[in-house]
Amino acid sequence: MNDMTRRTVLAAAALGAAGAALPASAQQGSGAASSPAAASSAASAAASGTPPGFHRYKVGSIEVTVVADGARTFPMPDNFVVNVPKEQVVAAATGAGMEAGKMTIVFNPLVVSTGGKLVVIDTGNGPAAFQQSNGAVGRFHTNLAAAGIDPAKVDAVVISHFHGDHINGLLGADGKPLYPNAEVLVPQAEWAFWMDDANMGRAAGGPTEGNFKNARRVFDGLGRKPTPYVHDKEVVGGITPIATPGHTPGHTSFMLASGNDRVLVQSDVTNHPALFLRNPGWRIMYDMDAAQAEATRRRVFDMAAAEKMRLQGFHFPFPASGFVEKDGADNYRLVVVT
Repeated sequence: MNDMTRRTVLAAAALGAAGAALPASAQQGSGAASSPAAASSAASAAASGTPPGFHRYKVGSIEVTVVADGARTFPMPDNFVVNVPKEQVVAAATGAGMEAGKMTIVFNPLVVSTGGKLVVIDTGNGPAAFQQSNGAVGRFHTNLAAAGIDPAKVDAVVISHFHGDHINGLLGADGKPLYPNAEVLVPQAEWAFWMDDANMGRAAGGPTEGNFKNARRVFDGLGRKPTPYVHDKEVVGGITPIATPGHTPGHTSFMLASGNDRVLVQSDVTNHPALFLRNPGWRIMYDMDAAQAEATRRRVFDMAAAEKMRLQGFHFPFPASGFVEKDGADNYRLVVVT
């Protein structure tokens, strides 16, 4: 696996600067609605007391739309953090505003307009999950419509890794592709692992067996014709994938770069920041290689803090963006921006 070093990140930023074509007219992280639709969403949210379904900001000339897919709340499993007593984890979750003994995980895919391409980064839980959860998750396409984004006009869907909350939204509840005109791009290392029959055989009866079956279900629905990509090479103008393994073997983050502006889309490098950003040594049950995931987490956050780089997190509370600061010698905190 490629290591993500400061040199790699800076190279990604340089590569990305050539890819964007829109005028650089908005400041990164301004929080201003960039269209009437965005303003309407914010106003409706304020009137109803519910969070908006999408949020827009600029990275140089790139427009980023954070599109909420919903949230799941569930009783916290005893081994949710495998190396910390449950009582300590419950206390941290309660301190972050969650109901005692429960965990809430949110889902925030992205739509990126580079000026030349309209790109979706990860797809959420999918319309089938919307039906099964009574609308708690799988809200991505409803919120896409609210944001004025037509899935038929999406040029590319870029996947970070093959967990269901990132790939299931490639298909509708009827099992048909939801992005009829988009190229689907997947990490080469992730494809090699999950589509390998020998790996699937070794997983039989274990915790990842369902992931193997689900990945095949989704990609069979696409005719098994995605385009594999390699790390550290621009996949779409302004978007460079970076290897951040541990959560899964081919787990990928993305550098969005335009001019002097950058945002690191950290995918699932960490889950809820109040638990795992503040406590990078906590090892969540979803990480396939916990030691590698922790090493990746510390490397990413050390770099982001040193570079004062904005992060976008798939499982961060909406709008899921902020800057990382060191909090003592060993921990971090998220400074939220909107």
